[in-house]
Amino acid sequence: MADTQLDVKSSAPVVVSHVDEAEVPSAAWGWSGESLKTFRIAGWFFTAFLLLMIIGNHSGKVEDLWLIGTAALMAIVLIRDVIVRRHPR
Repeated sequence: MADTQLDVKSSAPVVVSHVDEAEVPSAAWGWSGESLKTFRIAGWFFTAFLLLMIIGNHSGKVEDLWLIGTAALMAIVLIRDVIVRRHPR
């Protein structure tokens, strides 16, 4: 029967992670972190993309309201993230 313990070598580099390496083996290589800068850039890109979608061939204003509302909600979340990260409790 296979052993449930991981074989720990003393020569392996120590990687600090908030993930248990027994559950996520790739955490030992540092692949379990989040790329917060990439997520923020993507968030602002899609916020601008939603606002650019207002320019189009649709005739109703309901679509415009949904696009503006969704973009505003995304912008609020992104701004809140910046504020919370600058002023941790």
